[in-house]
Amino acid sequence: MGQRAVREAGALLARARRVVVFTGAGVSAESGVPTFRDALTGLWGRFDAQRLATPAAFADDPELVWGWYESRRAAVRRALPNAAHVAVAAIEARLPGTVVVTQNVDDLHERAGSVAPIHLHGSLFAPRCSACAAPAPVPPAAEEPGEGRSAPPRCGRCSALVRPGVVWFGEALPAAAFEAAVEAASACDLLLTVGTSGLVHPAAEIPLVAARLGASVVQVNPGETPLDGVADVNLRAPAAEVLPELVRAAWGVDVA
Repeated sequence: MGQRAVREAGALLARARRVVVFTGAGVSAESGVPTFRDALTGLWGRFDAQRLATPAAFADDPELVWGWYESRRAAVRRALPNAAHVAVAAIEARLPGTVVVTQNVDDLHERAGSVAPIHLHGSLFAPRCSACAAPAPVPPAAEEPGEGRSAPPRCGRCSALVRPGVVWFGEALPAAAFEAAVEAASACDLLLTVGTSGLVHPAAEIPLVAARLGASVVQVNPGETPLDGVADVNLRAPAAEVLPELVRAAWGVDVA
């Protein structure tokens, strides 16, 4: 990653007035949260998605599915926001109209100080009824199992089983979240795409919407992605390394 590219991206950020930060699994991976699709460490390389991440799997064995997601939530609670999450919150503080759109189902953006990020793929911290979709309380950390099976709670409204609040295979993205993300991308003058492969659709359309409507696009990713040709600046480095540098280049301030 060259300093010239960082300065160029910093200048774009300094001039921007309406920013969208679009984050993917790479950001949380730097906090130790496993990605889904990485060839060596991805969750779907080690677990069977069809047994854990479909509506049919939950209907067939709700205790297995609920227990697995409870263990994932416990792991996320043990993780800490990294410098990339903190830098994103710093951008929001500098530009209050900034919209954070994330494909991640953890709460690391919130814990770093981001306000109401849009979760395109749902959240581990937003369980809901499997029948009536009513929001359900998040189980306290002390009650979460380390591994194995666990009986899901019942909905307080209709008594059906509560399910994890994430988007499973075969399910559409939450309509309100996707529409809000598209609206933000349509109105921004700069989109930062950070730690995302650009392969998971329809979420991957978000940077393309911004680019088609004339916004500048800065990509932060250690490797090549389908967004390389779309981005005005490509910063080839881990997010926790480059985002604090980007904030410093834009405004001359350091983020902790």
